[in-house]
Amino acid sequence: MTIDWIHFTPWTSLAGGVLIGIAAAMLLFFNGRIAGISGILGGLLRPVRGDIGWRAVFVLGLLAAPLVWRLFAPLPEVHVEAGNLTLIVAGLLVGLGTRYGAGCTSGHGVCGLARLSPRSMVATAAFMLAGFACVYIVRHVLA
Repeated sequence: MTIDWIHFTPWTSLAGGVLIGIAAAMLLFFNGRIAGISGILGGLLRPVRGDIGWRAVFVLGLLAAPLVWRLFAPLPEVHVEAGNLTLIVAGLLVGLGTRYGAGCTSGHGVCGLARLSPRSMVATAAFMLAGFACVYIVRHVLA
């Protein structure tokens, strides 16, 4: 994956971050829930009666956001250098990691850090260090 630095727009990125923060705050204030995407999606895979509607709406909002964005501006071009097998294995490892870590980057990194949760600080540091190590190994040791 590469980032198009020539066309990088920090204001668009800032707006995206603000929208994520607003969505997480609204879910917490109005529903009392943490916006951890892996937990929300996991709740849909093992549904509990009366707990499906808000999860489905949240996931549909995530899926609809790029479509709404496309009404106003073109979507940025994304180039992924990894093959399908690599993406599938990576996705499974992330899913496994979120289960062992009791949350994902959105739950710990966005919501947990905003609440100054020590557990989320440790989890986010572990995510970041593991990501740095993986990139280093794949790009500099295995390549």
